[in-house]
Amino acid sequence: VQLQASGGGLVQAGGSLRLSCAPSGRTFSGYVMGWFRQAPGKEREFVARINGPGGVTDYADFVKGRFTISRDNAKNTVYLQMNSLKPEDTAVYYCAVTRRWSSVPNEYEYWGQGTQVTVSS
Repeated sequence: VQLQASGGGLVQAGGSLRLSCAPSGRTFSGYVMGWFRQAPGKEREFVARINGPGGVTDYADFVKGRFTISRDNAKNTVYLQMNSLKPEDTAVYYCAVTRRWSSVPNEYEYWGQGTQVTVSS
């Protein structure tokens, strides 16, 4: 199973990016999918999660009102729309899959390779 994350890049503060994550090898429509990020020298931290059907979402406080997680189970893809980006959002962003409604990285079973997001001031 591989999770291919894409959509990262360099953007100015206040700009937007949309990340995508498309698992290959199997369907995860019944699983919770999450986004995490890790900045240099820091631990990996929870950003957002979405339940299997896509009707329930949860966000870290520092992205509430700016980021939106969504999924298209027909395309087996999860998205992270990031608006009003700040320099402190700079990190490698990872998508991951779990069977639990969790925000703890260790409880996620499959991980993507990460995509770099850099926000310049």
